[in-house]
Amino acid sequence: MTTYAVTGATGHLGRLVVEELLSRGVPAADVVAIARTPEKAADLAERGVQVREGDYDRPETLPGALAGVQRLLLVSGSEPGARVPQHTAVIDAAKAAGVERIAYTSILNADDTTNPLAGEHQATEQVLRASGVPVTLLRNGWYTENYTERLAEYLERGEIVGAVAGGKVSAAPRADYAGAAASALLADDAAGSGAGSGTTDGSAPVVVHELGGPAFTFTELATTISDVTGTAVAYRDLSVADYAAELQQVGLDAGTAGFVAGLDASIAAGDLQTDRDDLDRLLGRPATPLADVVHAARG
Repeated sequence: MTTYAVTGATGHLGRLVVEELLSRGVPAADVVAIARTPEKAADLAERGVQVREGDYDRPETLPGALAGVQRLLLVSGSEPGARVPQHTAVIDAAKAAGVERIAYTSILNADDTTNPLAGEHQATEQVLRASGVPVTLLRNGWYTENYTERLAEYLERGEIVGAVAGGKVSAAPRADYAGAAASALLADDAAGSGAGSGTTDGSAPVVVHELGGPAFTFTELATTISDVTGTAVAYRDLSVADYAAELQQVGLDAGTAGFVAGLDASIAAGDLQTDRDDLDRLLGRPATPLADVVHAARG
């Protein structure tokens, strides 16, 4: 039997992937939930899932966490600036443990994006390619929750403010990305399952999935919120500099404001849009429409 492991298994995405594997019939005993704090996954352990301690910042915990694992989902870390050494520690431990395939949650359009978050994902992809272990790159677009979790704010203000110009976002809810990750882990022929299949040096295969839902502009986001909630919300577009200045006025420091405005500049450049149907194919259905996600958040 194949043993599947998911890092960050108590996080928003990792837990959803564990649940997806179980819902698709993978025996709980064949699922390893790796968590920095195993106690947070006690409910999974009660269902028979192997819950193991694995801390990106404590490499000594990783060999035991990955023992006997054939397929691993490496969920990217949440600490900007620390991700590359953290991810490298997991990749090294996975290779030493004999893991047969590593799937990694990267960023959409990683090859040529200007997104301020991309550098660590690009560096991790390089480490994965050099590892010699077969790799599946799950290049995730934005979570729709990035916006629906701010729904109350948008409704109170009556507007969404940004600096995306007419740029579109191919967003999807976390559950969709979790479903795609589970499909990639379960694929019998993972090396041939992606439109971006290739190899590092003629040996270890690399599969690339560019993942995103139906693309929308911020004006369309505002219109959808208005239609679903019955409360008028508009989008107000600013220049990147003006947006950064406005963010500082509401309390962000200059560095953080510049970073957030830079994310919007990346959207304006098209970095978070894809026309590929990789997400639909992995899900076996269309990605969840924006209106449905807003409905769920409102409900």
